[in-house]
Amino acid sequence: MNTFNTDQRRNVIETALVLLLLLVLLASLSTVLSVFLGVFTFAIILAVALHPLFEKLVKLLGNKRKLAGFIYGLILIAIVALPYIYLISQLSNSIQQAGQWVADARTNGLPALPETITGLPVVGEKISTGWQKLQNDPATIATYEPQIKSFLGHLLTGGLGLIGSGLEFILGIIISAVFLTSGTKMLNPIYLATKKIIGENDGPALVDASGRAVKGVAVGVMGTAFIAAIAAWIGFTIAGVSIAAGLAAITFFCVVIQIGPLLVFVPVAIWLGSQGETGMAIFMTIYGIVVLMSIDNILKPVLIARSGKLPILVLFLGVIGGMAAWGFTGMFKGAIVLAVAYTMFNSWVKSKAEAPENIAVR
Repeated sequence: MNTFNTDQRRNVIETALVLLLLLVLLASLSTVLSVFLGVFTFAIILAVALHPLFEKLVKLLGNKRKLAGFIYGLILIAIVALPYIYLISQLSNSIQQAGQWVADARTNGLPALPETITGLPVVGEKISTGWQKLQNDPATIATYEPQIKSFLGHLLTGGLGLIGSGLEFILGIIISAVFLTSGTKMLNPIYLATKKIIGENDGPALVDASGRAVKGVAVGVMGTAFIAAIAAWIGFTIAGVSIAAGLAAITFFCVVIQIGPLLVFVPVAIWLGSQGETGMAIFMTIYGIVVLMSIDNILKPVLIARSGKLPILVLFLGVIGGMAAWGFTGMFKGAIVLAVAYTMFNSWVKSKAEAPENIAVR
């Protein structure tokens, strides 16, 4: 009896140690993978949304998946890298010019404002008055030096953050190329695991439901970004902006990473106003709010719900609730959680409905 109790106690201790080690392993794994969460999110979006086009490319190249993956990655990296290189070079030049301007103003005083700024409606006169006060009292400029340095520091930090996001996006493209090259082979372990844990029928059904949810979100996000980029290009072209195509590419990227088009069209509207194009500045502001923001905020949930081949309400609530709770990656988390819950509920209802029939047959 004592031997039995001792063995039982030893088994309990061993089981507790195994569970403790498993929890430590899972916590460490979560910490390591959380760094790459954004990268894997981009990779999943691209792989799911561009899978049909990739398969066509594979057929075109005679079923050479590795070559197709290389060409796919090369094209996407070029599309992303070119606008980014331009944006970073412009940001670097702007920071250098701002630093030079501050140094000149400290030595020679403030220059006169151009008429495009002093002639702005409503605010032009106030800006001109304040500027003249600073010109008449150069010592006052020194009091604003900490704020100017802080602003330039924030601008530099934002630029570095933008570079980091771009590198994440490029790494996501490379990982998505690996996903697409591997094909359905990567899903086999997931199917086997869910079959063992949940069951022969329910396991694959939950994986398929999760896949449909991810596909809905990915296609919806990419579709919205593509439509927003075209609409932005049309708006910038009408406004007479010379780099409309480059700004449209930046709009596409901003919509994909959920920053939204606001970061693009507002600076463009301000620039148009500073160039004396007041009418076009007003047009760009209205066009951005009414058209571009509507595409991002209204069309996106609808596209996501329709692309997922699940009830619209299920995916819509999952996407909106997930974004509110977890941000960008929450779109996928929320959609998957509700899709899995909906599938499990349907499976339970069907099993309950079939139970009386089985009893009656017996």
